[in-house]
Amino acid sequence: MDDSLQELYQAVILEHNRVPCNKCVPLSYDFHADGYNPSCGDKVSVYVNFDGDRVAALSFSGEGCAISQASASLMTQLIKNKTRLEALTIIDDICRGLSGEDVDLNKYGDVGALIGVRKFPMRIKCATMAWHTLKDAIRDA
Repeated sequence: MDDSLQELYQAVILEHNRVPCNKCVPLSYDFHADGYNPSCGDKVSVYVNFDGDRVAALSFSGEGCAISQASASLMTQLIKNKTRLEALTIIDDICRGLSGEDVDLNKYGDVGALIGVRKFPMRIKCATMAWHTLKDAIRDA
């Protein structure tokens, strides 16, 4: 990855950490799940509202490193309005791609900025925690 692309990716992560999208505990929600990374202390809760089979609203709360918070923020933007099956497929792609499998994460827009965690295996859990937590919430639905 060239330096200019790496700088762009870092800027996306820092911006989503500084001003996260959909970071709130909603007044009501259909399902929620909690995630915790004991190796670094990151915590996330995700809240999902469905309209039929579609994710009508998605938000998160929690504390953690810039990567975990940015990843959760990016996730809420990407998954909103997707069907359960679409959401589960995207979640699997993202988690496999971040873990080093050959998945083109750039097709998911700004989520591709998370690809840099591949260089730091200990940070992969930070980037995937919210996604795994959302998967739990959707499966509970």
